[in-house]
Parts: sequence; structure tokens; C-alpha cells
Amino acid sequence: MSNSNVTATDKKLLDLLAADANLTHGQLAAMLGVAEAEVSERIAALESQGIIKGYQAVIDWEAIDANKATALIQLQVTPEPEQGFDKLAHRIMQFEEVEGVYLMSGGYDLTVIIQGKSMRDIALFVARRLSTLEGVRGTGTHFILSRYKDRNVIYHDEVQKETRSNVFYD
Repeated sequence: MSNSNVTATDKKLLDLLAADANLTHGQLAAMLGVAEAEVSERIAALESQGIIKGYQAVIDWEAIDANKATALIQLQVTPEPEQGFDKLAHRIMQFEEVEGVYLMSGGYDLTVIIQGKSMRDIALFVARRLSTLEGVRGTGTHFILSRYKDRNVIYHDEVQKETRSNVFYD
């Protein structure tokens, strides 16, 4: 989806914010070669248009809690007449464990990213809450065992070794 109100400078601004949302408006202005007031105005406009959805810190939760787990759940679903996959996707989005819901091509229809206290909690969530939803025909659960790079942040470089002895502790 293209927005004709988004300029080339806006795209550069968005790239800079995506790489580091902590940059000040003054820093962004200097990097873009525009006035700070223009950066503030453009950010406000991009937020009001829903192009900038929010700002988040990227946190290595596993460094704080070795049991915390993330999984990618693939769902085969039966689309509803005239609503397709939207109704089920919106229902799934309401679960607090769900970080993301995506319509996919291929063998599965929806992909759901789940964050849980442990792998066991995620497995129970899938078995008791996701797979029992009307319209869900099948699931495939894939646990993230180690992050190397996520949201453009490097978690492990080649010299860093995994220090967790067993990711299956509960």
C-alpha cells in the first residue's frame, strides 16, 4: 500500500527511526539536512496517518529469564464467508501472549508469534486456546531456541557461546 503523502525525506526519516528510535529530532534534522521543526511536524503527521505505529525497546528477555520462550505457531484455518481470515485473526490478536499475527502464503494460513513464561506454557496455550478455536484445522509449533538477529539487533556474534545449559528447564 503506497501513500502519496510520504516523501523521499519521510522515507529516509522512517529508515533512521527504524534503526534508532532514540535519535532526537535535532539529530534527525541534522542527518536529513532539514530544520528540526520540519522533523517534528513530519513525525507528528506520520503518527497521525498511522504510518508510525509506535516505538519499542528491543529487549533480550532470555538474558533475564532463561525459561522465557518464544514460538512461531502456524495455523491452517477455514476462512469465513465474506470475512476471510480477518475474524479469526482479530480474535487471536486479543490473547495477551500473542505478539504478532500474520496472513501467510504456503501450506499454512496464519502465523502467530507467541511469548510465554516457558515452552510448556506455550504448548498448553496452543493445545487449550489456539487449536480449539472454531475454524482452526491444524497447527504447527516452532520454538525459537536461540536468537542470532532480531529486528535488526544482533544477539549472538560468532565468538559468543550459549551459556544456558538446558532450555527445557521449567
